[in-house]
Amino acid sequence: MANFDFGLLSVLVAEDNQYMRSMLRTVLRALGVGTVTVASDGGAAIEILRNLKTNPQKAGVSTIDVVFSNWQMEPVDGMMLLKWVRRHKESPDRFMPFVMVSGFSDRKRVELARDFGVTEFVGKPYTINSLMARINTLVNAPRQYVLTADYFGPDRRRNRETPPGPERRVIAEDEIEVIYDDR
Repeated sequence: MANFDFGLLSVLVAEDNQYMRSMLRTVLRALGVGTVTVASDGGAAIEILRNLKTNPQKAGVSTIDVVFSNWQMEPVDGMMLLKWVRRHKESPDRFMPFVMVSGFSDRKRVELARDFGVTEFVGKPYTINSLMARINTLVNAPRQYVLTADYFGPDRRRNRETPPGPERRVIAEDEIEVIYDDR
């Protein structure tokens, strides 16, 4: 895994707990992230992202490269923020990497976040190394985005090996729409 200079990276942190918000900002800055913008909940994060298109000066930043969001917040939680980023017409970048941070990291919740288009998931309590690993994954192994009738987000399949047995997913070549391919 290569070491990168994250000085040009701009991150939005949406976290309702002031202590956790401050800690995540401090850790990201210690990892070398250049700009860390904070929002007190998903609604405030949406306002910042909405202003990126219309009034960057009001947003306080000109770009956001990655969103780190707590899941459980009031009044707008991390899942609503994720849905807005992935699906809303005012979203500045539907392909924006989105890292969900949650103390509820049971399999059901991780799968639900994945099914709504989260890029990475970090369980609380997290370590500096776990955050660095997620950022490195975003840089070193970006995933293609998939658009279907029921899903838009990063390809949920991380394992590139061919599964045993016959292919279960059958699709005609003319049904495929490649939105982004880094190869």
